[in-house]
Amino acid sequence: MRRRTTLSVAAGTAALILAPLSPAAAAPSTADDLTLTMLATTDLHGRAQNWDYFADRPYSERAGFETGLAKVATVVDSVRAARGEESVLVVDNGDFLQGTPLSYYYAKQEPVTETGREHPMAAAFDAIGYDAQVVGNHEFNYGLDLLRAYEEDVDHPVLGANVLRDGTPRPYLKPYTIETMRVPGHKPVRVGIIGLTTPGSAIWDKGNVEGRVTFQDMVEAAEKWVPIVDRKADVVVVLSHAGVGGSSSYGPEVPTENPSDVIARTVPGIDAMVVGHTHQNAPSQVVTNEVTGEEVLLTQPYRWGATVSQVDIELELDRGRWDVVGTSAQALSTAGVAESQEVLDATAEAHATTVEYVNQVVATSAEELSARTSRYEDTAILDFIQDVQTDTVAAALEGTDRADLPVLSIAAPFSRDAVFPAGDVTIRDIAGLYIYDNTLEAVELTGAQLKEYLEFSGRYFTQVPATGVVDPETITNAVVDGVPNGIPDYNFDILSGVDYGIDVSQPAGSRIVDLSYEGAPVADDARFVVAVNNYRRSGGGGFPAISTAPVVYNEQLEIRQLLIERAEEVGVIDPAEFFVENWRLVRNGEPLLP
Repeated sequence: MRRRTTLSVAAGTAALILAPLSPAAAAPSTADDLTLTMLATTDLHGRAQNWDYFADRPYSERAGFETGLAKVATVVDSVRAARGEESVLVVDNGDFLQGTPLSYYYAKQEPVTETGREHPMAAAFDAIGYDAQVVGNHEFNYGLDLLRAYEEDVDHPVLGANVLRDGTPRPYLKPYTIETMRVPGHKPVRVGIIGLTTPGSAIWDKGNVEGRVTFQDMVEAAEKWVPIVDRKADVVVVLSHAGVGGSSSYGPEVPTENPSDVIARTVPGIDAMVVGHTHQNAPSQVVTNEVTGEEVLLTQPYRWGATVSQVDIELELDRGRWDVVGTSAQALSTAGVAESQEVLDATAEAHATTVEYVNQVVATSAEELSARTSRYEDTAILDFIQDVQTDTVAAALEGTDRADLPVLSIAAPFSRDAVFPAGDVTIRDIAGLYIYDNTLEAVELTGAQLKEYLEFSGRYFTQVPATGVVDPETITNAVVDGVPNGIPDYNFDILSGVDYGIDVSQPAGSRIVDLSYEGAPVADDARFVVAVNNYRRSGGGGFPAISTAPVVYNEQLEIRQLLIERAEEVGVIDPAEFFVENWRLVRNGEPLLP
């Protein structure tokens, strides 16, 4: 029997500590009993320091959370001091190579694959002294060469048991590691750590991974590797870069995106799991394994280093072998703690370089352009994206057999806080508008496919009554089947180049009205070229038709960089040059908003 008791601490109560924490020392132990402590982070997304590169100031948010590995380091040092360094294990659950201008700069502007410099995130992790981490889906955003360079930089293993060499059952990354914990006065403890990652990268980064790696179903990989590690280790930990509940943001062509609870429930031999990917603050969850009847502890630290999960693993010697007899978890907040000078020093040069880069002025804006209302009304700032995408694709199609087809464009409201101020516009302003590292592609769609696509996008709104006042702030992010937390803003796609209304008084699937091109209704068999980002074109979000449509343009150009270059080219960003109000929310044939 691997475990007798699992203590669950509910999120939002004692599990979440919003002040600097001085962990209590472990209870006195004998040679026959021992408590190990595992500290875990997840979804750091390029946050080495507590800095908001888009706002050019230390990161802050209304909820009080702070971020970055420099703060994580202070929490880790505190726990090590209280518990004894030999009894503390530190792990990361993936998505560390993408997410801020810092990580972007050293992937694209001064790529570490070309300069040979140490990646700043590797420097930060090594300054803390991590023992293992698993790849997340965003580790594939910049290609396998950057991932390999990072893997060579860090002092700990980078795991991925279900990331396979294409066409073979051989892992592309190390599937597991076994750490031997040598606590004075105790027999050594072998902790086996298995890494699994969500298989969606096969879709989201198809251009980077196709023909080189494949992604095995996480449950199948766990069924293979957990018994192997269980035979070698006293404690089995699974780092699972996936959430719980089985939800997916893509279609059925690849395995489930978020099966962490399924793994805990169906695969025997796991003592604790770190989960992630979904950016939830869930310090402790218990799942009963159907095979053994034992409870498995799941912990999800909050994203960006806002919290560190502390998992205490109680062990007793049973006939010369350690047996896990209890587990518990709590969240240690990094808010209010000082940043580690060691991490600050390790990343100082890279941080300063990034700050200088993002503060470069590239244009002026004729007026303030805000994205605050982009999710429910047409705005000029999103049309800036649409205009650049349309022009780029149209220019590339000149002289081809599709040169005479209308070019449309798709964009989504990625950030509600994005704004071009009146006056100087910097790279960080543009990066704050287009926060993802997507590249531009284009496909050919028919009129019927366009309408189907827009109907799918229109699910984003909650149905409103036929009459009465409606607050547009309250009708977005509808909860639909398969998306229990509501459709995110980045999955509300807006189409430019055609005119249409979204009748939110109608049920989802019957909302698109008056779809027209140059004043004429769009025929089902009409042909259009549609500019779109690589994430959506590859199937991200599960939108219809787009992933199977003929690709007519793909030059691997980054959309953010295209926006920067357009700003530099025109000098003045003037909505009079590109803003066309072409879509609106309606009800009974009338505009919903004044």
